[in-house]
Amino acid sequence: MRLGHTGLNVTDLDRSLAFYRDVLGFALLGEGKEDDRRFAFLGEAGGPPLLTLWQQARGAYDRTRAGLHHLALTADSVERVREYESALRAAGVEFAHDGVVAHREGAASGGIFFHDPDGTRLEISVPDGAQGAPAPHGTTPTCGFF
Repeated sequence: MRLGHTGLNVTDLDRSLAFYRDVLGFALLGEGKEDDRRFAFLGEAGGPPLLTLWQQARGAYDRTRAGLHHLALTADSVERVREYESALRAAGVEFAHDGVVAHREGAASGGIFFHDPDGTRLEISVPDGAQGAPAPHGTTPTCGFF
């Protein structure tokens, strides 16, 4: 078994599309509407959907409720993570930590941690290349507490 795609409920499809497509670089694979409910499929051009957005949420993400903890994306290099960081900062996104951080003390893996327009927690990381980056929570996984 492997993960097929991740579906996110959003409050404003246009705003979320602008974020995931224009800032993070997902390709719009398709979109539709049924009654007053809108949706969009995102991924790599010509590939299967990796992310689906469903305009049906009535409020922002609530980390105190059961469900999605965070969405973790993997980049090809730590340099690419820093490029995403620059694009996200230019878009006015707030970060949970300053710059690239390690997943835990002494780890080679790490990345950036931030929120989408509805407050959903996101991570863009690499399995190697973050050596020497600070670890915000010591030996506890950084992705667990932001």
